[in-house]
Amino acid sequence: MRKLAAIGAAATVLALPAIAWAQDGAEDVADTGDTAWILISAALVLMMTMPGLALFYGGLVRAKNFLSVLVQVGAVAAAASLLWIVAGYSVAFGTGGNGWYGGFGNLMLNNLGNVRAGYTVPESAYALFQMTFAAITPALMVGAWVDRARFGWTVAFTALWVLVVYSPVAHWIWGGGWLSSAIGTLDFAGGIVVHTTAGVSALVAALLVGKRNGFPKTMMLPHAPSLTMAGAALLWVGWFGFNGGSALAANDDAASAIINTHVAACMAALVWLLIERFTVGKPTSVGFATGAVAGLATVTPAAGFISPGAAFVFGALAALICYPMIQIVKKRLRIDDSLDVFAVHGVGGITGSLLLGVFLSDALGGTGYADGKTMISQIAAQAVGVGVVAIWSAVATAVLAVAVSLLFPMRVSEDDEREGLDLASHGERAWELD
Repeated sequence: MRKLAAIGAAATVLALPAIAWAQDGAEDVADTGDTAWILISAALVLMMTMPGLALFYGGLVRAKNFLSVLVQVGAVAAAASLLWIVAGYSVAFGTGGNGWYGGFGNLMLNNLGNVRAGYTVPESAYALFQMTFAAITPALMVGAWVDRARFGWTVAFTALWVLVVYSPVAHWIWGGGWLSSAIGTLDFAGGIVVHTTAGVSALVAALLVGKRNGFPKTMMLPHAPSLTMAGAALLWVGWFGFNGGSALAANDDAASAIINTHVAACMAALVWLLIERFTVGKPTSVGFATGAVAGLATVTPAAGFISPGAAFVFGALAALICYPMIQIVKKRLRIDDSLDVFAVHGVGGITGSLLLGVFLSDALGGTGYADGKTMISQIAAQAVGVGVVAIWSAVATAVLAVAVSLLFPMRVSEDDEREGLDLASHGERAWELD
């Protein structure tokens, strides 16, 4: 027995290094539940783009331009996805950089870790999830120039935009960059990184591309509100992955974000219908769809930080602020942001980002302020983040759009615009009704 005990003790001593190694490496093992949720969320966000956003925008244009919208959204998302792998991820979340950019250590997704530092998912899954954000953000801008922008200019401009605007901003706020680390700007799922960048850039691009022939005197009614409703429904469901997945774990934060997302969308859609009832006389399907998207965009920066009660407020204010903004942009400013990208996504994202500074308060059901932060200082941090990103997006967009136009003209000819981009740009018809 003594010999057996001695052998056992010796075996235990010899095994200690192996046991210690296993414990040290345990933190490099991904959690399967969290990983599964992130992979599902990535699929949901991609569904938001194709087919959700494509159908939402496609139903809003005239029939002769339906296919062109689908092709532009698809091509922009595809190009952005490839560039994200080549360099975008490294610029946004790579190693070896500084507060302004992430560096070039992860070009072509090389040198990824077993898990993303600070999380419990493989870095490849993290990169995939973030890639779907990089894909949908430039695709949002397509709505600003439908009916008249050239396909080549659209793809080339948005491809550069992903690398010059989106990826650096993602680093500033989500990648440990200066806005988050030095200023304290918060953005749970993209109110600034996604909606402010896309919304402001869309407004600038609409100004540069110019108005559609006949705007604003000619009525340009949606040819298929039913498709817009279907697209909005896909966006709504996919947004659960957009906001819930941004918790980067299958936990209470993800559940809270999804609840708040749904509440804000419901509230905004219904308030939008109520506004329409009093302003145009009837609640419309396009109004319901637009209101829901406005609510989703507005709650995005705060989804995981606030209470469901606050989400009611976010949704109501989304409708009350974004609805009149559409009228201001088109009727007062005479800017042909065709599908209201700035008024809905840009203004919604900015509104939600600023409201976060208030409703982050634990007294209002929020998760509370970081050490040293107060309501006033957090609102200031949000305002700085919004202002800096808006200015950078506007300036960079103007430079890129004009530079690209030297090789690819922005607009199609008047004859092509009159004929419709489906035939003029792609040689196809969406609907053969003969």
